[in-house]
Amino acid sequence: MIRSYRGQQPKIHRSAYVDPSAQVIGRAEIGERASVWCNVTIRGDVNLIRIGDETNIQDNSCLHVDRDAPLRLGERIVVGHSVTLHGCEIGNDCLIGMSATVLSGAKIGAGSIVAAGSLVLERAEIPPRSLVMGAPAKVKRETTEGERAAVRRNAQSYVDLSREYLEELKAD
Repeated sequence: MIRSYRGQQPKIHRSAYVDPSAQVIGRAEIGERASVWCNVTIRGDVNLIRIGDETNIQDNSCLHVDRDAPLRLGERIVVGHSVTLHGCEIGNDCLIGMSATVLSGAKIGAGSIVAAGSLVLERAEIPPRSLVMGAPAKVKRETTEGERAAVRRNAQSYVDLSREYLEELKAD
């Protein structure tokens, strides 16, 4: 369901895929070839949520904001299943692992990986190309070029998969 809130209508690029089961509300912007999968909630009621080009938000994830903390996602980000992103900023080419949580005011640098189940605390600043894990999340090491390439391949695979889903929707 895509709906406005207090006159603010989501802006979804025509090339993006939003699954019919997803909820996209209010001040949400979804970029080119981005994908929003089954049962995702994107609630931009009190601030802006911006999802960059070729970023994918996987099943059961929840995206929300604070009045003083918008949610800004860069390009080619892989957001795993059941992730919570709340009023944070995530740079390009990152992977946020399944069931991870990133809280308000946190900033994740480009090329980083947040391990599955991690908790990134409010206002944490994660440098670019960091592997972070734990609860609370801590930087363990720099990501390798191989890991960063795998994230880019994963993002591309979701772009490709979303094209198939869009074709299925057109056929129905």
